[in-house]
Order: sequence, then C-alpha cells, then structure tokens
Amino acid sequence: MTTSDGQDAPRKGNDKFKMRSASRLYAVQALFQMEHSNLTFDRVIVEFEDHRFGEVFEDGEMAEGDSKVFRSLVETAVNHQAKIDQMTDRGLVAKWPIARIDPTLRALFRAAGAEFVENTTPPKVVINEFVDIARAFFPEGKEPKFVNAVLDHMAREARPEAF
Repeated sequence: MTTSDGQDAPRKGNDKFKMRSASRLYAVQALFQMEHSNLTFDRVIVEFEDHRFGEVFEDGEMAEGDSKVFRSLVETAVNHQAKIDQMTDRGLVAKWPIARIDPTLRALFRAAGAEFVENTTPPKVVINEFVDIARAFFPEGKEPKFVNAVLDHMAREARPEAF
C-alpha cells in the first residue's frame, strides 16, 4: 500500500516487530554487560531503558525497544540461567561447555533460551531472530551457522511439540 505522496505506507505490525527485534538485541547486550560488570539486574535494566532505547549515537540511531519484552527476556534468562545453560551445553560439542564459548554467544544463547522457556514465540522465529543478531555481531565468521545449530537443538529440547 502506498500513501498519496507515493511513499510506502508503514505497516502497523512492522513497528512492533522491529521493537521486539531491538529488545532481543538489547537483552543480549544487557546479559553480556551483567556478566562482565557485576551490575545488578535493576541497574542494567534502568541503564538500557534510560540511555540506549532510541538514543542517537555518532554511527546512527538505536531502535526503540519494547520495555516489557526486554525486561521479560533478561529476567527469565537470569531466573532460569541454570536450566538454559544446561540446554545450551547439550547443544554444544562435548569438549566445548558453555563456560568456554565466547561471552557474546553465551549471552545470545541465554536470551534465546529465555524465549524458549517463556513459550510465547514460535521457536523458528526465535532461531531466525537470534541468528540475525549473531550476524550483526559476527558478520564475517562461522558463528551464525553455529548459533543456528545450537538454537535448533535447544528449541527441539524445550519445545518438541513445535517440530
């Protein structure tokens, strides 16, 4: 659909989708920051909501996130970290437990695992979203394929009825 000036009309659901995608990215970043800075859940949440959602930086504007989705992902990842880490470990090669992988990937697996635990989004959507996040962090590496394989394993374990 186009507007009277010939421009594409924005889709209503598209903004919500972008906000959910941004919230997933922010959740990965927040979990990474919590692990490396020893900041509490509350402090990291406030920092992201006050200083990152929709901010403009030298290299561009950050997308507005959905605070409810962001908080839920981070809180679920923290509250169910042991369960999520065990699912991740089972998806990894035996010689590479979660403690040995890149901390960005660890945060990504925890955020994605939170969505599998919450059971609110179809697993294939979760996998696609987090593989895209992996591509953003690792544009030249093999990590996105690795993320896809591990998340597929985690999803099949957490939500077998979806496959």
